[in-house]
Amino acid sequence: MSVDAATVRRIAHLARIAVTDAEVLHLQGELNAMLAFVEQLQEVNVDGVEPMTSVMPMEMKKRADVVTDGEIVDAVTANAPESEDHFFLVPKVVE
Repeated sequence: MSVDAATVRRIAHLARIAVTDAEVLHLQGELNAMLAFVEQLQEVNVDGVEPMTSVMPMEMKKRADVVTDGEIVDAVTANAPESEDHFFLVPKVVE
């Protein structure tokens, strides 16, 4: 795949970047080099390669997926102008 000058201008327009005619040829070469590198990466055989989260082998830290009240209910409602049973009391705004 290669990028032509019209495509470079279109990309610049979509990105809201001002590009002069002199810069179009340079950017065209840069974009074509990037696309060539991506095509080169697609040729790499990755069958049987495990996905990595880090270059160092380690297990992800996980916590139990449980619902809690955060154990700080009193601290959360401490600055509320009015509260009742650990809920914020607000004035009625719908009639």
